[in-house]
Amino acid sequence: MNRQAQIERETKETQVYIDLCLDGGEIEVSTGVGFFDHMLTAFAVHGGFGLIVKTVGDWHVDCHHTVEDTGIVLGQALGQALADKGGIARYGSFFVPMDEALGFASLDISGRPFLVFQAEFPQEKVGDFDTCMTEEFFRAFAFNAGITLHLGCKYGKNSHHMIEALFKATGHALKEAVSLTGDDNILSSKGVL
Repeated sequence: MNRQAQIERETKETQVYIDLCLDGGEIEVSTGVGFFDHMLTAFAVHGGFGLIVKTVGDWHVDCHHTVEDTGIVLGQALGQALADKGGIARYGSFFVPMDEALGFASLDISGRPFLVFQAEFPQEKVGDFDTCMTEEFFRAFAFNAGITLHLGCKYGKNSHHMIEALFKATGHALKEAVSLTGDDNILSSKGVL
């Protein structure tokens, strides 16, 4: 089973290329936003995914389009890599402590896109990354992947730690949800997701 997808998307604002393999592989991330690169790398490492991201965006404006469009394409790649969603655990949940911060992710590969996001960051920026873009990234990712995603940071004082906890928790939760169950059945009473 080849659980891999490569997607390219080009607009007047960004050019995004993503190669995602759910079963591991090379990790190479370049978006022009250092902290965002760090977060996507952490997501891949903790999810056990192979991930190549090459994004060129309109950084002279701000990081918004770069971050959101990368989330769109990563979500599309996940959806494509999962095909009919047969044979996977479907659900995943994980808590990650990061020093003084505690983040969690709980998700359902449901075909019903939804995001619940509960985190307030005390600092507005981490490097060149606007902390408000964390929610925008995860919304773009969840809606384009077709997953229900609940994210929260129970507490924290350092925005870097809080956001990193969310990315790592999402990686772990997704690793659990895409894990193979040993049969090709779709985990749904409807028989389809």
